[in-house]
Amino acid sequence: MTILLTARDPALFGAIERLHPGLVALPLRGEIPGEGLTNPLWCFVDWLLPDSSGLEMVRRLRETRATRAGHITMVLEEGDADAARRALRAGADDYLVGPLDPARLAARLRLNEHDGPVRGARLEQGGLSIDLAAHQARWHGAAVALRPNELRLLTHFMEHPDQVFSRAALIEHLGKDQTGIDERTVDVWVGRLRRALAAHGAPDPLRTVRSLGYVLDSVDG
Repeated sequence: MTILLTARDPALFGAIERLHPGLVALPLRGEIPGEGLTNPLWCFVDWLLPDSSGLEMVRRLRETRATRAGHITMVLEEGDADAARRALRAGADDYLVGPLDPARLAARLRLNEHDGPVRGARLEQGGLSIDLAAHQARWHGAAVALRPNELRLLTHFMEHPDQVFSRAALIEHLGKDQTGIDERTVDVWVGRLRRALAAHGAPDPLRTVRSLGYVLDSVDG
C-alpha cells in the first residue's frame, strides 16, 4: 500500500511505515507521482497547502492517471459542513478533522485493511458481479470503474441483500470516524455509485428507504 500525504511532519511518515513492512509513505507536494505507486493507494490532503489549496490538489489527483482511482481523504482544519461538501464535490472520498496524527491515521488504515477478499472469490447479482480478489466490479462482463468507497459499499450490499442499512451503519462499515463524517456523506457515495453504474447501462441496484437508509433487493439470475 502507498500512502501519499501533504503533511510535513517527518514523525508521521515514520509512524506510517512502522505499521507494516508493506506500507510506503510518500510526501505529496507540487508534483504528483506518475508511476511507481503500489495499490491500494491512499491520499491524505490538507485543506490548506503552502502553494495551493487542498481542493485543487484533490482535483489534480483525480485527473492524474496514476492516482485517479486512489482513496482520497481531505483533512479539514475544523468541522465545517460547507468545506466538507466542497471537498466531496472536488473528488474526495471522505474527510476528517485534523490535525492528522499517527494514532488516528493508523486506526483509519487498520480498519480498511480488514476489508479483503476473505469471504469468497466472486459476488453476483443479476448482470452485476464483483471479483473480490481483483477489486473489480463488472456489468455483464464489462469493467465498471468505481472508487474504493463505492466498490466497498456495493460489495457490502451484495453480501447482505434484502437488509436495510442506516447511514451510520454504512459509515461504521467503511471504517470511518463517525464523529468526523456527516451521515449525508453516505448519500454522496451512493450517488457516485449509481452514476458509475448508470454510465455502463446498469440499473440502480439500491433502493432508498425513507428515514432509514438503503437496501439492495435480491433478484434472480
